[in-house]
Amino acid sequence: MISERLLRSESSRTKWASFIYQGLNKHLFRITFMKCIAISLIFFSISFSGFSAQITDTIYINSGIIQSFNGSNIPFKCYNNTPVFEKSNAILSYSVTDTVTLTVINNDSVAHQLRCYGLGVSVGAIAPGNQVDLNISSVSAGTFIYYDQEDYPNNKILGLAGIIVFRNSSASSFYWNLKEIDTLWVDDIINNGLTSTPYNPKFFLINGNHNPDINNDPLARVIGNVGDTILIHVANTGNSTHSVHFHGYHLEVLQSSEHAYHEGRIKDTFPINPMQVLTLRMVPHQPGEYPVHDHNLVAVSGANIYPNGMFLTMLIDP
Repeated sequence: MISERLLRSESSRTKWASFIYQGLNKHLFRITFMKCIAISLIFFSISFSGFSAQITDTIYINSGIIQSFNGSNIPFKCYNNTPVFEKSNAILSYSVTDTVTLTVINNDSVAHQLRCYGLGVSVGAIAPGNQVDLNISSVSAGTFIYYDQEDYPNNKILGLAGIIVFRNSSASSFYWNLKEIDTLWVDDIINNGLTSTPYNPKFFLINGNHNPDINNDPLARVIGNVGDTILIHVANTGNSTHSVHFHGYHLEVLQSSEHAYHEGRIKDTFPINPMQVLTLRMVPHQPGEYPVHDHNLVAVSGANIYPNGMFLTMLIDP
């Protein structure tokens, strides 16, 4: 599994930073630091791909607040790697040779469930303060969604949906959990348990972040070299259809959970419906920094301000 704790390790960050910073200006330091993190992710991906293993993992159901760029405080729920609330759901990434025992601990004040969509695994209601174990495995590589089936879709709308990936190669992988937020719906669900208005989201997020913060997420921002094989795992855990558009490159569809006949197609724009997943393969043919954004242009905005939504850039070296 790719552990986000490794990415947050203060000692690791300090070691990399002190090595890179010599002779570099602030801008180059930021870019080089992100590349070093991406290389580390490739290393960990390779280390899991060659042998079978019994993996023990834990996620926590947490409630907290997302503070948007315009100062809005939005109640939110997430599956996190620690008991501390974070605005991004844990990304669970394993090898197809792994057998995973996943412990789910409910830190919230109400019951929740967990279902692994596409893997045939689910657990019933987990009472507040309780925990359950479930076994997860997959004989084939792919991208999947795990989410809360309790009071569906309300808890999913409040945030409880993440990505599970099973890998069968050492290619570097990046992860995009697409989600949008309608603050009126959030308030209605929390206060009344139902929604009373048409869906009109104002915030559009990838891994819990909007532009420009998405580019600071090493699990999301694609960094590599010309000729690399790069996999991008995309899950739409929101309620809107999105259309992911790449500049500079064409990618191959390796997996489409909703349209299997799309697999093998090579193109630059990929529509994705709610609760659908895609696995895309990119082999860059040219260096540069190129944008990726939602072709549904309202999703590139945040609170009607452009471009504070689903927008990021990829960095490809020669």
